[in-house]
Amino acid sequence: MTSKERVLKAINHIPTDRPPIFATLTPQAAKKLSTAYNLPYEEPLDSMLSTRISHMDLLTYMGNDCVGIAGCSPKNFPTREIKDKILLNEWGMKFVDVGIYFEFYEYPLAHATTVEDIKNYKFPDPFADGRYDNAIATIKKYGDEYAIVADLETVFFETSWYLVGMEKLLTDMAMGEDYIPVLFDKVMEVNVTVGKKLIEMGADILWAGDDFGSQKGMLIAPEMWRMYFKPRIKEMFQEFRSINSDIKIAWHSCGSIVPIIPDFIEIGLDILNPIQPLAHGMTPEYLKGNFGNELCFFGGIDIQDLLPDSTPEEIKKEVKRRIQILGNSGGYIVAPAHNIQDDTSVENIEAFFEAAKNPYE
Repeated sequence: MTSKERVLKAINHIPTDRPPIFATLTPQAAKKLSTAYNLPYEEPLDSMLSTRISHMDLLTYMGNDCVGIAGCSPKNFPTREIKDKILLNEWGMKFVDVGIYFEFYEYPLAHATTVEDIKNYKFPDPFADGRYDNAIATIKKYGDEYAIVADLETVFFETSWYLVGMEKLLTDMAMGEDYIPVLFDKVMEVNVTVGKKLIEMGADILWAGDDFGSQKGMLIAPEMWRMYFKPRIKEMFQEFRSINSDIKIAWHSCGSIVPIIPDFIEIGLDILNPIQPLAHGMTPEYLKGNFGNELCFFGGIDIQDLLPDSTPEEIKKEVKRRIQILGNSGGYIVAPAHNIQDDTSVENIEAFFEAAKNPYE
């Protein structure tokens, strides 16, 4: 059985020899593993969430069954340093490189108040030269053997708060400011166009997402989510399936989003990610018992406590326990709930992969 065959069976709820694996790494963790295995270090690709598409030689060597692709920054505008540790990307967002992650430095639409402010802003061109070069090369290299997962990064909510600032965005949503729907629609237009192109290129899974939850509950009221987001996400799903009616759609939302999981099922979601283990109500028993017939689950392995702080044997035991629950009768892609961080030892990363590759031993 190839990795691609394993993934396609699992996401269609067909039992396989084991659940497929799709782990991702921070660059620091990737560098540590590359050194340990005497492998060349692969520099991250230039994408807003580059970790989902980078280090694929290393990760397939470790045991991944999926590889990621995305619409990367175009040739004429890779993320660049404009002054000491301050980076600028093609959306006009500025970040400070703090060593492990980037912190926001400046929101380019922080002063937006009108529809015209949005209409006059220069948004990225989905067809800019070079945007899909890495995706083409990745599909050519891996597409026959591995499942191709097209990462759409943040779709419209998070990208919008990266443009205007989170506090302003949430306040203006609550106030019903006229520019908010226009901003959401413009950002969505760019990202949906990219997603449709990646599907057309041959993706097996379209992985979209925005974070709607904290560890304790929803970031916004479910009623507001249903007003602003549900109809737009439904429209996105329809657009993706206009390119390939069989495309499987995954949605990423960190945190506790229990109240809106039935809504996602209603509008056609196939795969839920990352099922953050320590978030309220997101236990594997609850999710599998209540939604396991409708959804495939993707994630579920804790990176906050389990992977960095447990022994290898404790990690193996917990990974196998979750596979027994979530992988029963297919419907599970085993993965950490976020990128494996630099605080996780090589031995503990090895323990995760060993248990995921041999869950029934």
